[in-house]
Amino acid sequence: MTQKDRIIRLKTVLARTGLSRSTLYRKIADGTFPRQIPISIHGAGWHESAVDRWVADPATYREDPAGSAEL
Repeated sequence: MTQKDRIIRLKTVLARTGLSRSTLYRKIADGTFPRQIPISIHGAGWHESAVDRWVADPATYREDPAGSAEL
């Protein structure tokens, strides 16, 4: 994990992407946004680098079936 690859929470993801909460979760279900990772029993977050890759090119972002992101 790189120094930039920290875990960010939902409010930060929504602020960076400009997406609504429902749109974000719809894109996760479609595989067009990075999946969240569990960080506690009731909490989840996203790798900052994965969100940055999506922000850089949202139109072509796809997640492979194994769950790791690819462009």
